[in-house]
Amino acid sequence: MKITQINAHEILASGGFPSIEAIVQLEDGSLGRASVPYGASAGSYEASVLLDGDESRYGGKGMLKAVKIVLETIAPQVINREFGSQAEFDRFLIDLDGTPQKTTLGGNTILVLSLAFARAGANSQHQELYQYLKISFSINSPLQLPQPMLVTIEGGKHAENSTNMQEYSLSATRQSSLVENIRMVLETYHIAESVLKEKGFSTNVGHEGAFAPEGITSNELPLEILTEGILRSGYAAKTEIGISIDPAASEYYQDGKYNLSIENKQLSSDEMIQYYRPWLEKYPLVTIEDPLHEDDWSAWPKMRELCDEFSIPLIGDDLTVTNIKILQRAIDEKAITGILIKLNQIGSVTETIETCLLAKQHNMLVVPSHRGGGETNDTAMIDLAVAVGAEFVKVGPTRGERVAKYNRLLEIERKEKA
Repeated sequence: MKITQINAHEILASGGFPSIEAIVQLEDGSLGRASVPYGASAGSYEASVLLDGDESRYGGKGMLKAVKIVLETIAPQVINREFGSQAEFDRFLIDLDGTPQKTTLGGNTILVLSLAFARAGANSQHQELYQYLKISFSINSPLQLPQPMLVTIEGGKHAENSTNMQEYSLSATRQSSLVENIRMVLETYHIAESVLKEKGFSTNVGHEGAFAPEGITSNELPLEILTEGILRSGYAAKTEIGISIDPAASEYYQDGKYNLSIENKQLSSDEMIQYYRPWLEKYPLVTIEDPLHEDDWSAWPKMRELCDEFSIPLIGDDLTVTNIKILQRAIDEKAITGILIKLNQIGSVTETIETCLLAKQHNMLVVPSHRGGGETNDTAMIDLAVAVGAEFVKVGPTRGERVAKYNRLLEIERKEKA
């Protein structure tokens, strides 16, 4: 696959700030177009997002530097060069950068080219992107379509004057078609809207298209609301629709304590773990993600023991940041039983898939996810989820850049049934 042309430019992402889009053309004329997201809430060990830093333009959050690096630094190195595989192309870019968190070229810059190259390769082979990824990385497992993990109530950094905890999702657990399960969780989402209104809360939406009700004084209340929504929907709690939570605890960890400000509580690690126990006992939880700080490693195995007691997968996100080395540490220390996957956390298609495959080798739950404040209409995360056999995809229910993901998932289901 010889690259003959590369273009890049700024586009707008969901938060109203720029992101970067790139187009890669191969010798046979095949084109690949891609754009990349960034997160409002991000782990400390994620790949870097290269920003302009020019306060006179988009408050310093422009991406013209990233565009310039693509056109002036990377393009001359790869145009008219032939690459034998996706992995070879990605390794070339990673080596060109030469830093652990891709601070030289920018994780966003490398990823946009990695994805665009993958799409060009898929088009060259007349394949869907998920088919190209399965073949490129020798993934021989039967095709499995991920179920929706629908972010329904959001707080933390994704909403103003709301819960300390970041996300409360409706997750489809019924063995059924995607079209039916997506319908099922969206119907329940709308019923949850009615419950919120009855309780006097606004149903404005936050960064991820989920409800962001102001004035909630308990981190538990969204669990009550979603449970009531499931029961009113007529679906069975947990066996047809369950609840997934993402406390994103790193965001409210201060000076060695977990600061639950809306409840005026400052908890130690052990107290934080026990704080969750009644929730696991009382509500139809099916996963819990980032319930502890990303550096609170000694506490994570204790949290896993609690989750194992209730057969609930414990998912790492800020803890693992789609990084295969950190995932291996988490496996060695028995810290988690699932991993959230975000392409831009690590910054290349190859590294993302390698992380997914290591998780799969250890029978871990794999959940590719959207980003909060800066998502784009690119749907590559869905194709990647299908390629690696992910169990869920975590995406908000409304806003075009979220809906595009579910529509791509439905499109893949139709193609596979045809």
